[in-house]
Amino acid sequence: MTDPLFEARAAKRRELLTSGLDPYPARVPSHTPIAVLLAEYAELDAESRSTDRYSAVGRVTGARKMGKAAFFDLRDGTGKIQVHATLDGLGEEAFAAFLESDIGDFLAVSGDVFRTKRGELSIGADEVRLLSKALRPLPEKWHGLKDPELRHRHRSLDLISNSEIRDGFVKRSKMIAAIRRTLDEAGFLEVETPVLQPIPGGANARPFITHHNALDMDLYMRIALELYLKRLLIGGLDRVYEIGKCFRNEGVSTEHFPEFTMLEVYQAYTDYHGMMELAETLIPAGLMAARGSLTVEFKGVSIDFTPPWPRRSMLELITQASGIDISDPSAVSIRRQADEKGIRLPGNQVAAWIDFLFETYVEPDLLQPTFIVDYPVALSPLAKRKADDERVVERFELFAAGMEIANAFSELNDPIDQRDRFLEQEQLRAAGDDEAQRVDEDFLFAMEHGMPPAGGMGIGIDRLAMLCTGQESIRDVILFPTLRRKDDE
Repeated sequence: MTDPLFEARAAKRRELLTSGLDPYPARVPSHTPIAVLLAEYAELDAESRSTDRYSAVGRVTGARKMGKAAFFDLRDGTGKIQVHATLDGLGEEAFAAFLESDIGDFLAVSGDVFRTKRGELSIGADEVRLLSKALRPLPEKWHGLKDPELRHRHRSLDLISNSEIRDGFVKRSKMIAAIRRTLDEAGFLEVETPVLQPIPGGANARPFITHHNALDMDLYMRIALELYLKRLLIGGLDRVYEIGKCFRNEGVSTEHFPEFTMLEVYQAYTDYHGMMELAETLIPAGLMAARGSLTVEFKGVSIDFTPPWPRRSMLELITQASGIDISDPSAVSIRRQADEKGIRLPGNQVAAWIDFLFETYVEPDLLQPTFIVDYPVALSPLAKRKADDERVVERFELFAAGMEIANAFSELNDPIDQRDRFLEQEQLRAAGDDEAQRVDEDFLFAMEHGMPPAGGMGIGIDRLAMLCTGQESIRDVILFPTLRRKDDE
């Protein structure tokens, strides 16, 4: 079935080619960003006209044609300005060509700048050039896409028609740039580590698997950046970080997506207290750069990121919220108390039970930024034990708006202890936990040569972007989220 609007615009393209005009010229004339014009003539009075001549380029996003005159809205990546074209100003042939422009076309417009009687800053066109012919109309006549499926599948149209989404991605970029700048100024070195790995490590997650044809071996998309960055600490790079994609073959929710962006940062000669201080530096820097404020509105709640943020014990909060005392985290004790309270625990592992109790009874109420500290050893195979309590490790997670934003450890640097914990994880895998970690002999070999005491932290960039922009779905802060193929729906 043919689309009449597409066919009409395609016919205009053919007519341009027949007349010797290129509807997609390779060269763009020198021009001034629209935002510069808006700023330079912000004080220009109504019905006043400048004597300066400018050129602007952009997409036509609105049109009002009235006989021998027409008004067009022209938008570039910096702003929008009105264009006023007349038969007298352009001449008969150029004005006729101008009227053939469609919403969505890209134009170069030259002329003087004036302000209309109604106060609209405008360009009085004396020359117009077509830069790119659009063959399809903009979505819903510029009123914006509303259907989430269409918005995520056709992000280019979403960005055209939804200024809030477009501005959100600008904020995301500014946030990341500020975090990167803050780390660079603090002496951290940005590095890159492998995306394809022989053993997926650094987190409990199910990986994506691929195959390397030349080496004839299966590889895994990385689930975390951790183990390779810690190799760099061993190698003498004392402060390193990476901002990169990770991949976990898991479910999708408003807060989870299989492809996501992580910042992981590692610093020798510090611990998880040092990482708390770093978090209280990096996150406010990103928010201030993107928003100019440390207060964000999310799901109707005002969240204040002004540091310092409170520290709360994980085990104490679980006991308070669920009524189950896990100061003695034995399987018999936890199971008995849960049965008495009618709480059904998943699986048969203490670590999974503690995780379930925290996610169910504590996490939803963590609205303001809060460090949750001191996790059971079973939940943290890569963190250092507390000197005064062998049952827990020096770990924190930062929560806000009921979401985990950051995760950090005093990094385990005892290779014998690390091997034992890897082996415990392998036993969990043998018992059916396909997200448990594996023994990484190459990492252990490096660690056996000596690893300095260190703190490490991961920050979920996408979730932080959700808070920064007020978007309630992680898909709205990922430019091109993976979707089910249309022929599979």
